[in-house]
Amino acid sequence: MAVELVHIGFGNVIAANRVLAIMSPDSAPIRRMIQECREANNIIDVTYGRKTKAVIVLDSGHLVLAAIQPETIQSRLAQQREGRNDAVRE
Repeated sequence: MAVELVHIGFGNVIAANRVLAIMSPDSAPIRRMIQECREANNIIDVTYGRKTKAVIVLDSGHLVLAAIQPETIQSRLAQQREGRNDAVRE
């Protein structure tokens, strides 16, 4: 099984099969989750100092903070999965 990587901005990629959820950081519960993970050193911040626009939850319990919209990441995941399904059908 090959590892499929998804671009999440600024040259950073994550393993697509490790993603559990992609969320917006605007709600209070998500902000609390970010703070708790930051205290536990389970944050991977790839925003390069920009505003966090997406929070990606990985199956390892880590949170990835990204500076691109959740919809953009979701569409990249969907395109990649769609391409993989096309290859399987051929």
